[in-house]
Amino acid sequence: MKAKYLSLGLLFSLFLAACGGNGQVETLIPVSEKALGDTSSVFYADFASYPVERAHLPIGVFDSGTGGLTVQEKLLTLDEFDNITGKQSPDGIPDFAGENFVYLADDANMPYGDYDAAGKSDYLRELVVKDALFLLGDSYYNLALDEKPDGRKDQVKIIVIACNTATAYGLGDIEKLLQRSGTGVKVIGVINAGVRATLADMDPAKNYAVGVMATPGTISSGAYARTFKEIAAQQGFKGEIQVVNQPALGFANAVDGVEDYVKPGIVLPRDEYRGPKLGKEEGDINPSIMDRYNFNFAKGEIVYSKMDGEYSRVQLNSADNYARFHLVSLVEKHRLSGSKTPMTHIILGCTHYPYHLEVLQETVEYLRNYKKDGVYIYRNVIAEDFKFIDPAQYTAMECYSLLRQANQLAMRPEKGTLLPYISIPAYGLAVENLDKNGDLTYDFKYGREVGTEDITTKAVPFSSRYIDQSTIDRMARLVPESYALFRDRL
Repeated sequence: MKAKYLSLGLLFSLFLAACGGNGQVETLIPVSEKALGDTSSVFYADFASYPVERAHLPIGVFDSGTGGLTVQEKLLTLDEFDNITGKQSPDGIPDFAGENFVYLADDANMPYGDYDAAGKSDYLRELVVKDALFLLGDSYYNLALDEKPDGRKDQVKIIVIACNTATAYGLGDIEKLLQRSGTGVKVIGVINAGVRATLADMDPAKNYAVGVMATPGTISSGAYARTFKEIAAQQGFKGEIQVVNQPALGFANAVDGVEDYVKPGIVLPRDEYRGPKLGKEEGDINPSIMDRYNFNFAKGEIVYSKMDGEYSRVQLNSADNYARFHLVSLVEKHRLSGSKTPMTHIILGCTHYPYHLEVLQETVEYLRNYKKDGVYIYRNVIAEDFKFIDPAQYTAMECYSLLRQANQLAMRPEKGTLLPYISIPAYGLAVENLDKNGDLTYDFKYGREVGTEDITTKAVPFSSRYIDQSTIDRMARLVPESYALFRDRL
């Protein structure tokens, strides 16, 4: 009889794990189901053999591209804690000293922000889980033409989602997968960390206006507004928090040099351009406030045509001008709302945006000094103590705290390593599914279906074969600690 009760207790425990502990069955997306239970699937993960001792394992980080290296850089340079006591007090030693890292840039499938607009949010959720499965796995492809992932790598002890859109659409799916996996591995997303950091800078009794600049996919998910509401309620906030959203169409794409959004060397507008266009609707380049954008027209960074002395077509052609346009659009939106609450913070809701923090800061200062009819029209819109919030810093702090609490910091005396991987189109795809640069075409990328066993992209080690020189130069300049750890691989 006692054995029977033990068996029933065990079954009940397993049931609760599948239900997330609340008695309600947690539904999993198809790729997660395959990872957990379909041994014939290419996505199957043998979680039963996952390392029990995890302190020596690397920290896993992923993003839709190389922009997530801004989060990786924060992990490498963070010094917010005393390494001996764990208290929040800098000690002159990087907090993650001696830690190893694995980084995945899902470059072949980016931009993630476009999947929702294409009606493919379910496919995006699948991509995000596949990113996590790569980090949780122990293999990789050496080349796109390899039939099997014969390369060997370490599995990870924690996953950091360095992508806002991936966090918005896939954090919950990864949490469910990890809960069912029995590995004990945790996952952190940049959205929650960014919101908590912003709230920590506020008086719970006062009203605030916060801007969020993020990809269209992140904005349409409502993740930031929802997370602000949830965490503010948990922390007992009494004041109202207005969240002003700016879907920054094309900004991240421009940072990555995607030709649909920027194309160096052109002098006239082109039909294949997918960025913001001239008009007076929300999201358009408004011709009546062209002077407020303060665009740089030099070196083809704006291409345009005129008719009868007026702009007839205007296309952004540099990441800096995308930054200017979206910041001005966000602040102007708040001004036109009639709100009496000045904007105190803008969250940079994409890991690509901090690459252009300097021009964003310059644009805020330009707006504060902008006059119309002798009046500073933005001085009551932008608070004097205004701040940009880069969630990367706070994501790194949260990662440290979780590992410290779980006693899973490596504490190695020697310098750690960073092994970076990047996804590329799989060898053997039909020619019509690739563009002239060998990348997935827009129609193929956003036309794929969920639940298949198709391998359309493969994660391979970083190489100059797959990363252009301008991106390499940008990484060397803006994420030097990360770059120093993998430059010999390029």
